[in-house]
Amino acid sequence: MYKKIRLLFSLCLFWSLALAVQAAPLRLATTTSTQNSGLLEILLPAFQEQTGIEVHVIAVGTGKALKMGRDGDVDVVMVHAVAAEEQFVADGFGSDRVQFMYNDFVLVGPDSDAAGIKGVKTVTEALKKISSSRARFISRGDDSGTHKKEQALWKAANIQPGGGWYIEAGQGMGKVLQMAGELDGYTLTDRGTWLAYKGKVELSLLNEGDNKLSNPYGVIAVNPAKHPDTNYADARKLIDWVSSQAGQELIRDYRLHGEPLFIPLLLK
Repeated sequence: MYKKIRLLFSLCLFWSLALAVQAAPLRLATTTSTQNSGLLEILLPAFQEQTGIEVHVIAVGTGKALKMGRDGDVDVVMVHAVAAEEQFVADGFGSDRVQFMYNDFVLVGPDSDAAGIKGVKTVTEALKKISSSRARFISRGDDSGTHKKEQALWKAANIQPGGGWYIEAGQGMGKVLQMAGELDGYTLTDRGTWLAYKGKVELSLLNEGDNKLSNPYGVIAVNPAKHPDTNYADARKLIDWVSSQAGQELIRDYRLHGEPLFIPLLLK
């Protein structure tokens, strides 16, 4: 009798563990822009409904998301910094990288526009005006994709920002927009987050449209050869789904204030 009880207990424990493993959510490290924009609230429930896979979202900057992938703390990353993504894959930490959508960056600032950047043709000219006027600029300062883009833009303008006018917040995009609004400052933001916060902060869109402001997004599975315990199978399913016709149509159709936040790259 005792042996039968032990056997029954062992079987129950085995199936409980098996179900726990099966039910473990897919761990996704992604940018604050995909979270703040509300896109994930559209994409992930539809993905779960179709596949039964729950996704646990960790919204951080691109740099932190890729570090989590390097450390094997997540199963898949969704980020926007092409050079960093390519290095992540080249170093063997990522696999199956797909660029699946894009939007763009914009410069926003106070209506008073003390630096006079509204209507200038290039982002380089706009940054030079901000720097020369010493108008307050709020930087993410957090190694995010937006911060990496901002640094590249300053470099292209041959400007090393610093001093009292340049503030590194070390915060996500939403908080930086709030800070810029409170401090009458300028900042660089992705369009998706800007549209999500439009009307909530005392800022206006002042500079857009330069090709240098393009902002593609990639989704990458953490390489199981580096981290065998990661859930590569479900990561691959998420990559396939956001690249599919259904996923791409949801990205295309998601709008705020009547404007699209992201443009699908793989829509047929």
